[in-house]
Amino acid sequence: MASEDTMDVEIVSQTEGEERASSELAVPADLVPRTLYLLPLSERPFFPAQALPLVLNREPWARTIELAMDADRPVVGLILVSPESTETLSPDDFRQIGTLVRMHHVAKEGNRIQFVAEGLRRFRIRKWLSKEAPYLVQVDYPDERAGGDADDVRAYAMAIINSIKELMAVNPLYSEELRQFFQRFHPNDPSPLTDFAAALTTAGKDELQSVLDETSILPRMKKAIVLVKKELEVARLQGQIHQQVEEKLSDQQRKFFLKEQLKVIQQELGIAKDDRTADVERFEARLEALALPDHARKRIDEELQKLSILETGSPEYGVTRNYLDVITDLPWGVHSPDNLDLDRARNILDRDHDGLDDVKDRIVEFLAVGALKGEVSGSILLLVGPPGVGKTSVGRSVADALGRPFYRFSVGGMRDEAEIKGHRRTYIGAMPGKFIQALKELKVSNPVIMLDEIDKTGASYQGDPASALLEVLDPEQNRDFLDHYLDERFDLSAVLFICTANQLDSIPRPLLDRMEIIRLAGYITAEKVTIARNHLWPRLLGRSGIARGKLKITDPALRKIAEGYAREAGVRNLEKQLGRIVRKAAVQIVKGHDKPIRVGIRDLESYLGKPVFQREQTQAGIGLTTGLAWTSMGGATLSIEASVIHSGGRGVGLSGQLGNVMQESATIAYNYVATHLDAFGANPAFFDQAYVHVHVPEGATPKDGPSAGVTMATALLSLALKRAPAANLAMTGELTLTGRVLAVGGIREKIIAARRNGVRRIILPEANRGDFDELPDHLQEKIEVHFADEYADVARIAFPGIPE
Repeated sequence: MASEDTMDVEIVSQTEGEERASSELAVPADLVPRTLYLLPLSERPFFPAQALPLVLNREPWARTIELAMDADRPVVGLILVSPESTETLSPDDFRQIGTLVRMHHVAKEGNRIQFVAEGLRRFRIRKWLSKEAPYLVQVDYPDERAGGDADDVRAYAMAIINSIKELMAVNPLYSEELRQFFQRFHPNDPSPLTDFAAALTTAGKDELQSVLDETSILPRMKKAIVLVKKELEVARLQGQIHQQVEEKLSDQQRKFFLKEQLKVIQQELGIAKDDRTADVERFEARLEALALPDHARKRIDEELQKLSILETGSPEYGVTRNYLDVITDLPWGVHSPDNLDLDRARNILDRDHDGLDDVKDRIVEFLAVGALKGEVSGSILLLVGPPGVGKTSVGRSVADALGRPFYRFSVGGMRDEAEIKGHRRTYIGAMPGKFIQALKELKVSNPVIMLDEIDKTGASYQGDPASALLEVLDPEQNRDFLDHYLDERFDLSAVLFICTANQLDSIPRPLLDRMEIIRLAGYITAEKVTIARNHLWPRLLGRSGIARGKLKITDPALRKIAEGYAREAGVRNLEKQLGRIVRKAAVQIVKGHDKPIRVGIRDLESYLGKPVFQREQTQAGIGLTTGLAWTSMGGATLSIEASVIHSGGRGVGLSGQLGNVMQESATIAYNYVATHLDAFGANPAFFDQAYVHVHVPEGATPKDGPSAGVTMATALLSLALKRAPAANLAMTGELTLTGRVLAVGGIREKIIAARRNGVRRIILPEANRGDFDELPDHLQEKIEVHFADEYADVARIAFPGIPE
């Protein structure tokens, strides 16, 4: 029959012969409409056995709710849609089967509409009456109980019920949902039981929709039992994880309570003390072995008094405790005895280093002064030299010779003065400076502390570390060194400071004045070979695990490597090249090479490739001279070329990326030679019409300094004399406008560079005679050195036979 409302309603009865679960009377759920308004669901489908609250956006679903409520029965269709968003939908987005629900307690709050949905039965869309919201469709209702043998259905029902019971045992939260189900349905009714079992799981929406789409009872039960079994496994796994966590927490809590009870019992019996008392007693025990000055003792007593009244949980307690932990752990008055045996010290230096005899002599002399005084204190050594010459290892050897602990840290790139003098305690995470940390770690107040790369300190808005070092490295000030964290003065005068640097130019002059400078020049080839044989090669074999008899290298090969692949002043690159040989030999050994490997000169190219350096020959010819230069990498020979470009006018051109000082030296050399041509037997008018070009090869390398003055003058004089300088001759010296030859630096490095390149005749300034005399005998032998006080002395040697 038809009603007067907008929805058609008919009575749908159950199949005859089927048992009613509750009574023979028709229930209101059997009264179903033929047209339905739809509400979309995006997360999971709604089942007939469910009763849940739903919340919808007021727009655009308010009109749908109003129309559904105006009908005889407040029912609506809930159906799953494919898109995640339900705002804009088309009929193709809707699934075919949904659930008819009755709406209870519809309420509107703000932009939301809420109601309780009571699932009634499945429906299938037959025809779309409105394809825009509010969506209206014509539906039919499939038979949900048909399909399947009664015994099979009963067996699956029992399996579902048993699985639900197991699920409840694992997770009691399902009990409330099961109680609500039994209030609406009888457990012997398989259709709602199956739907309830599927709805109970957390399966994906596609799996749940597959159960909802199945109208035949037995296939639906098969799908549902699979989902319930999966849910049971997940619940069991969750239970195991929860149990493990609970056991761990329970064990931790049990141990905590037992420890607290034990602590209270021990305190009652006088066996143990609380944290505050234990801290105070530990700090006081440390002080018994220290010789504290009065000001430090007074400060520590004040801090201990403060600690005794603070609560252990307060932030101030932690700050005070950390401060006391530092200040009581410092070696106040604790000194290690010095071993001032000079023979032992020399043996240690010889053991650790080959060559450097002059450096070793300086160090032994330094220790001898300490032996006379009875202590080595108030001293700051500065080891200056190119990279890789052993500055750091020399410092370590000095510490071994004295028997003192050694501490090294690099100040290269340091920009914060707090690294030197510490942070004030008002800052979170404040720490003492590096020197106080070193003393705290070494437990003595007279260690050897090395400041590496002191020429590379920086400055920033956080301060200038080089200026902060002035107090540390001044023997008159460091006896009262004040660290910002300690805020108490500590005596650093017993510390032996050893600094290292590659050059002196970047070290502030006030800081440099506080140091005793010891120069470490580069090694000559013979020294490199000895170092490689005695130190580098055995160390590399040990690191690689190769037995000494398995891999050998000849001395001529070592010499070739030093001259052709690692010509730098130090031995760091030499070690890298030897390491390449060891690695390639290791590959051969691993591949099954059984015979011992011997590396000779002929084998080097297969291991290292073509030599990087070729033997430099001193140039011979008019306008060609060889100078000697110093660089931060050591000494080097410097070729200078001069040539007349044209005779159209007076002038001089310079090239070779010369610095300002070197350009000035070239100008002085040109003017001096031009004004003294007659004295040297040359045409006085030579430069009047000659445009001269002076070039220093390797133009990509910046060059500067005054020491090439005499070399440039000799090249210019060679042009004027139309005569080549003497062969196998190199020179260095600053030239003045009046012809005086002034002293230059880096004599040792320049002599080494000359020997390395086979130069055996050298001209040095007379003022550098003392520097040459201090060189070791092995550097002075087999070379002919001339000293010049005036340029005329240089000219007589370079051009024999010119007028006196």
